[in-house]
Parts: sequence; structure tokens; C-alpha cells
Amino acid sequence: MFTTTGSRGLYKAPLSKGLLLVLSGLTVMLTLLPQYQDLFTYNLQAITQEQQVWRSLCGRLICLDLKDTFCSSLLIYNFRIFERRFGTRKFTSFLFGTWILSALVDYLLAQAFYFLFQHEVEELPAGLLSPVFGLFVPFYLSIPRFPVTHVLGNISITNKSLVYIVGLQLLSSSPFMWLVALSGLISGGLYHCNVVGVQRLLFVPAWLSRIGRSFLEPLFSGSVPTSEAPLGMGATLDIQRTQRMDQLDQQLLLAQFNQARRNRQPQAGLLNWSRLFSSLRQRGHNHTPEQPPTPQAQTRPSGPLLPQPPGLDHSPVAEEQVALLVEMGFSRIDALEALRASNNDLNMATNFLLQH
Repeated sequence: MFTTTGSRGLYKAPLSKGLLLVLSGLTVMLTLLPQYQDLFTYNLQAITQEQQVWRSLCGRLICLDLKDTFCSSLLIYNFRIFERRFGTRKFTSFLFGTWILSALVDYLLAQAFYFLFQHEVEELPAGLLSPVFGLFVPFYLSIPRFPVTHVLGNISITNKSLVYIVGLQLLSSSPFMWLVALSGLISGGLYHCNVVGVQRLLFVPAWLSRIGRSFLEPLFSGSVPTSEAPLGMGATLDIQRTQRMDQLDQQLLLAQFNQARRNRQPQAGLLNWSRLFSSLRQRGHNHTPEQPPTPQAQTRPSGPLLPQPPGLDHSPVAEEQVALLVEMGFSRIDALEALRASNNDLNMATNFLLQH
């Protein structure tokens, strides 16, 4: 359903796992104890007129609507790829920075709405919603888009389409959710682009990160994924065989890669991706297995040499695919080698670069 970058599950994403478990559990508790829900409402009027500043904290952490909790949990699960890519500290700093900025942007947007339409915004949807919407900014800018299928002939469905659909479902859950979403997008854009050096002002200190790594990470760390993805329902035998071969190929490549990382000596340069991923590339080019030379061929008199096919190490790579990987933060050399090794499979190349 979601982007197929990185491992499945919550491996190397302890913060995402903690948010999913803790915030969802608190929402269920408040649903069972409705007499305490008023303490967690995000009431702008009470904050500005009655100086109940504590509502800016309590009202912007826990969702009071189960549907909002479900949709935001799906999005957090999908956006865990940023925690794997940037690390838990940077991911936490992004959430913290957008959470702080969105509190100010919420107030400014509410005042602008009152100025334009003479309608005062009294209450906004509660929960950790603005940072979730803010994560759509790096998701749109950093994650490449792969076409999956087409519907009605011309409408393309990509690996990112259903994520946007879940975001639209969350957007339509309440009348003023659009204001929270717009606030989150503005805050996420400001933090992602480091406007006026906001990343140097709003961040998680190193000492706090070490404390969280020591005490909280053991509680929410995920196990290494070992299970295989289920085969598609209703698939024909040929499709099932193809899917099974792809799964086995990925497992073989990952095992070879991990073995090479354990055995290689520290040296300058990069890994020999072509050697690690030779099996996939041969399958991608539909090469027939080479037969050993016969004795007759070995004793054949020398003659004009036949032209040899070009080597796999020089297979062409699409420049736009290299540009996509470079925009994600990988070096150009790594991008070229990963694309050559995966037979220009951008999804596979991104998967291994993100994991390793």
C-alpha cells in the first residue's frame, strides 16, 4: 500500500514505533474516559483570551477522534523511512521544530481567517497532526515516484498515490482540519528549507538524544525483518513464480551485501556492486547461462576474433534516475553503481541505498 523503500515493519524506527503505541493507546484511554477529554481539546479561544497556554501542549499531542488517530498512524508508519534515512535525532528534531512552528502558524492563520471572513476559529482538531502534515514536504521532494498501474487508461497510480489518499481522508475529517494541514505544510516547508536558520534554533540536543537512546530505544526498537511479503491474491501461477523469484533474488542480494560488508577491509573507494548483484543483472538482461568451452573450441585454429558483447559494468544508466537518487542525498558514484547493479531498477537501487 505504501512506498516500498526500506525494510518492512518498524526496524530502525524506534521513535515512530513509540508514537504509534503511546499516542494510540492514550487516544483509546480518553475514549473510554470521556470526562477527561476536555483537558486535551485544542481551544484557541481559551489559549488567547483565558491564557490557558497549557492547552497548546495538551491539545496538540493526543487525537480525540479515532478516525484521526487511525489515519495519522498510517501516515507515521509510512514516514518512518525518514527516521531510517536521517536518523532518530534528526527525525525528532524535524517533528519538534514543525510542532513549535505550527503553534504560531495556527494562530496567524486563525487571525487571517477572522480578518477575511469575520468568523472566529474557536477550536481546532486535537493531536499531533501538524507535524504529520509537515512530513508531506520531504515526502514530496525526496521520495521518487514509481508508476504502479493505470486506471481508466490515462490515470497513473504510483507508489505514493495511496499515501496522498490517506492524507486527503485525514484532511476531510473535520471542518477546520484544512487549517491544521496548511499550518503543518508551511511549518514543514520552513523547517525543511532551513528558513532563517530555524534548524539551528529548534533541534533536539545531543545529550537528550543520548538519554533517549539509553532508556527509550530499548523499549521501542524493532526486530530485524525476516518474513517474506505475501504474494498477491488472485495472481496466476506465472505471476506467483515471478514474485517468488523476485523475493528470493532480493534475499540473495541482501545476504551477499551483508556478507561483503562484514568481510571487506577498510579501504578507499566503493563496494563492487556489480559483483554483489550479478545474479539480478543477469536475470534482468535475460542472459542464457554460458556453456564452458568444448575441447574442439579450445583446439580451433586462431582466426579473426568475433566482437564481444559489451560488459555489464558499462550498461547505460538513465540520467534522470541518477538525478533522483542524488536529490535524495546519495552520492552520484553510489547512485550510478547501484543502478548498474540493479539493472536500472530505481526501486531496488533506492531500497538498498536506504537500508545500507
